[in-house]
Amino acid sequence: MDVQALTFDVFGTVVDWRGGIAREVAALGAARGFSLDWNAFALAWRARYQPAMERVRGGERDFVKLDVLHRENLDPVLTEFGLGHLGAADRERLNLAWHRLDPWPDVVAGLNRLKRDFILATLSNGNVALMVDMAKRAGLAWDAILGAEVVRHYKPQPEAYNLTADFLGLAPERCLMVAAHEDDLAAAAACGLRTAYVHRPTEYDDAPDRPMPDATAFDIVAADFLELAERLGC
Repeated sequence: MDVQALTFDVFGTVVDWRGGIAREVAALGAARGFSLDWNAFALAWRARYQPAMERVRGGERDFVKLDVLHRENLDPVLTEFGLGHLGAADRERLNLAWHRLDPWPDVVAGLNRLKRDFILATLSNGNVALMVDMAKRAGLAWDAILGAEVVRHYKPQPEAYNLTADFLGLAPERCLMVAAHEDDLAAAAACGLRTAYVHRPTEYDDAPDRPMPDATAFDIVAADFLELAERLGC
């Protein structure tokens, strides 16, 4: 592969959103004296992610950044879990939890190896401030923060992939899309990007039974970022 840049999905591929959100809700619960199923709360909040973006993709509303969608989605989830009494400051604290997610254990070392030979850029539905805060906190070695807010389109719209490659000054086939989600990679491949699947079996469940895809499904299928670096000669 004559690839010059790696573009990364972030939520689920680079960071553990489920564990991070559950941790932040648990910390707020300890401070405010409430208890609930933290994991279920994280999953319920995330379940509103795609429907909220679909309203933007479908033209029902103008583009708004993901921080806005997360904040709008939070209110009904709080009501669902009996936390409708929480004030504005606590709601803002929870919404910013998405800026403080932890990377998977292999990520920082893997990115540092990949950075030696490739341009590394986000291609996430997360907004710029969110990506920057996360990167500064976790030590993520991006060369560029790109994705939905920059191109004003949410994945899997083709513009998200094509315009990201264009911002990098590269033809799509010179970009390798890295993701833990097969639908994201299929959309990228349809736009001409090369594809690398990285397995994150505990994204949604602590006891997963999701198998890795067939080795021929994408250009690269790897267990983690360290294997991806090895496969790319880094």
